[in-house]
Amino acid sequence: MTALVTFDRASLGYGRRAVLSNLSFEIREGDFLGLVGPNGSGKTTILRAILGALEPIAGTVTRAEGLRFGYVPQRDQVDYGYPLSVVDVVLMGRYDRIGLGKRPSKADRELACDALEHVGIRDLSDRPLANLSGGQKQRTLIARALVGDPNVLILDEPTNGMDLVSMTQILGLVRELHERDGLTVLMVSHALNEVANYVERIALVADGKVHIGSTDEIMSEETLSNMYGIPVDVSSFNGLRIVVARRVGTDTRRS
Repeated sequence: MTALVTFDRASLGYGRRAVLSNLSFEIREGDFLGLVGPNGSGKTTILRAILGALEPIAGTVTRAEGLRFGYVPQRDQVDYGYPLSVVDVVLMGRYDRIGLGKRPSKADRELACDALEHVGIRDLSDRPLANLSGGQKQRTLIARALVGDPNVLILDEPTNGMDLVSMTQILGLVRELHERDGLTVLMVSHALNEVANYVERIALVADGKVHIGSTDEIMSEETLSNMYGIPVDVSSFNGLRIVVARRVGTDTRRS
């Protein structure tokens, strides 16, 4: 597989302080990769390096020539107060091609509507974004990312704050985009149980390192227990993996 993004002994941080050290891994063409770790583990730092917004302190992070990212931010980072229609929001994903100060063409609007069709909400194109449900808003942001014709779709905590139905539908949509369209997908999440049942590979961020492998390799009790430093049980229910921390005592006070 062709490497689209390559970390080669990269150390990442701010100023001179490294948050993550000696990272070596690849995002490959056709990947469906989950970047998983608890809050504060360094996922956002890695994401910024992937997008080119953060240069490594040491080592290198290289991107394939002509690589285009479609980025879906966390929903709480989006201001839904602006009086924009759904299709207007999707058209924002074309601005780098339309040009500053220029109006979208008929072809641009058709591409935006096609992207909305792709995520199943073309019938909502003229509705105000603020009036949509959480799942519909997320589909709009995914359409905005897709309308730029990316090589890699990156989703940052795509199911944060969603109910069970919306979460399942969004994750199913992302998997469909990968399987149907062959789109390379990077999904960033703190929720291991959610991501593990959809992605094909996992990059687990723990203790300043990235441990990467197939979902089966990472989702073993031995591997997860070693990485998290606590006993972990991995079970299966109706074909879904479930990870729980094993109860080790009743005293929950920090030592």
